[in-house]
Amino acid sequence: MLPGTNFRYNEPMKAAKRHQKNPRVSVLTGSDIDHIAKLANLPLTPEQASELTQQVGVTVGYVSQLQSVNTEDVVETSQVTGLENVLREDEIDESRILTQEEALSGAKSTHNGFFVVD
Repeated sequence: MLPGTNFRYNEPMKAAKRHQKNPRVSVLTGSDIDHIAKLANLPLTPEQASELTQQVGVTVGYVSQLQSVNTEDVVETSQVTGLENVLREDEIDESRILTQEEALSGAKSTHNGFFVVD
């Protein structure tokens, strides 16, 4: 099951679930942006946070409009290319390998050769 839902990923959603009359649209606040920035380790000035709050709010507003689109006769799909099992051989690209020292060089904190996650 998908987190926060009562349907499985590959099961079609019932029409009643897709067309809720009053969808709950959450409003993004400055504290939400601050929290997301902290999780992403992005230092934001108050001006940047304010601007980002407005920009993300516009995006969320646009996406919330999609909830009003009538999809009654639309068949559910999970992909449209028709491709199946597209795989490649596992090959080591020696030019992209970092030493442990190189990998840890930009880390905020390390311990015994490992990244420390706060």
